[in-house]
Amino acid sequence: MSSSTSAPGPATGLPQHLNIVALETVFTGLPPITLPAPYTFSLTVYERTHSDQVAERLKDADIAIVTTVVITPKALESCPRLRLITAIVAGTDSLDLPACQARGIRVLNAPGCNVDAVAEHAVGLYFATRRKMVPSMQQLHQGLWPERRTIIHSVLTNGEAPRSLREETVAIVGYGGVGKRVSTLLKALGMKVVAAGRKGESTAPEGRVPFLEALAMASVVVICCPLAPDTMNLISTAEFEAIKQADCVLINVARGGVVDEEALLVALQRGQIGGAGVDVFAVEPAGPATSPLLTAEVAASGLNLVVTPHTAWLAIQTKANQHAMLLENLHGFITGDMAPERIRA
Repeated sequence: MSSSTSAPGPATGLPQHLNIVALETVFTGLPPITLPAPYTFSLTVYERTHSDQVAERLKDADIAIVTTVVITPKALESCPRLRLITAIVAGTDSLDLPACQARGIRVLNAPGCNVDAVAEHAVGLYFATRRKMVPSMQQLHQGLWPERRTIIHSVLTNGEAPRSLREETVAIVGYGGVGKRVSTLLKALGMKVVAAGRKGESTAPEGRVPFLEALAMASVVVICCPLAPDTMNLISTAEFEAIKQADCVLINVARGGVVDEEALLVALQRGQIGGAGVDVFAVEPAGPATSPLLTAEVAASGLNLVVTPHTAWLAIQTKANQHAMLLENLHGFITGDMAPERIRA
């Protein structure tokens, strides 16, 4: 659901004393909470909450502070007092926004807090993948350098040495805050960067390249778009077939469901692409039982696959930004002075 375009006024009908429940502080912690006078509050803090615990923990809450816990419409039925859900993160795909709106629950998020961290992580994944650091590290640990006298073949792709920065053409899929920051960083390194248009559109807005055309010209594809119904499995078998550069590397710092993991594994195994750097997974927390990218067979296969456990967002500045936006959202909800781009329901 897109952000509201109306300008809501101050919250009405709120009790002067508010019950605030923070459902999961394990990821971001909390700043010291304040509310505008004359409002007072009680704060209940949980380090972790499972989805089946949400209804019980929010049954008397006026305000919920969340990160990624799933809150279902069924759980909301048990929360008659709930007026605000404020996410300390940008993503709200764990919330049923239409159900929240139907029940009069305002949903606010915290966009842009992690732009620098995610963009920098994407660049790190690019270098690790392009230079095939994982396969060469594995061969070092196996003691193959002394045995074979050289293992430079571990960094070759189809018999060719890695591209240098000025030889790269990057297609960025998702040109929001993170995509733009990735573009700035990669251009500064000397790479050619294009922003891909939307999938399914035969033409792209000015300044962008049609989706399939961008894939066809790219030697690097960076996925930065949010997960939504129209971006689920945005990159799958047909898209990997549209990539023409056999040494192309794909970097995903968006959401796991945007890239079809089975199709990605097949593309790596068939040599349709030269490597992948992945920070996000379709099912999280991810492991061998939930992701084909994390099996023991894949780890031992020597594929050029770099994986990190959804840590691209993590940085000192990210946490500071998240805490600042949380306080702004709490105060803005009560006073009516909410940033329109943060209103999700």
